Amino acid sequence: MSRGFAESLSADSAFSCSLRLKNNMTRIGLISDTHGFLDEAVFKHFENCDEVWHAGDFGDIELANRLSSYWPYRNGQTRFKGVFGNIDGNDIKTIYPEQLVFMCEAVKVLLRHIGGSPPKYNPATRKELATHQPLLFISGHSHILKVMYDAKINCLHMNPGAAGKHGWHKVRTLIRFVIDGKEMKDCEVIELGKR
Repeated sequence: MSRGFAESLSADSAFSCSLRLKNNMTRIGLISDTHGFLDEAVFKHFENCDEVWHAGDFGDIELANRLSSYWPYRNGQTRFKGVFGNIDGNDIKTIYPEQLVFMCEAVKVLLRHIGGSPPKYNPATRKELATHQPLLFISGHSHILKVMYDAKINCLHMNPGAAGKHGWHKVRTLIRFVIDGKEMKDCEVIELGKR
């Protein structure tokens, strides 16, 4: 099941993106907190995505490898990005960093597992947000699906909830959205079913 909203948000940054559709849009699949479980429906829901981003707590390296091999490099650019989470072991930590800061089209993105959400960011995240000034901040960890705008720092926050079966969440979720130049739009919440 998916639900969308039509709001778009603008961003002011330099143009840079790894993959785009013909009309300069990048379709993103956002996942987090798989905790070693990967629902096969993820591949169906993300089949038309240009990039997939994992916000941490993969759970095991085989799951991370499966996702990264499904969205391999194209034209020298990575189509799969991820950060390690608090439950991930050294096998994942040697491949995926604690934090990523990158450009997608004209949007600067900050991706880290533990961060809090507006206005209650943890101290480390508050510092990183001030340093990098992203237009999109993505985190996981809480297992609480959230999409909200922080007008104080001009930044959209997204947490896709948890796609795995471990934790206290009741429904497993993903987010799919589009970055089109300076806009983040066409956000859909996808429910994978009960935990």
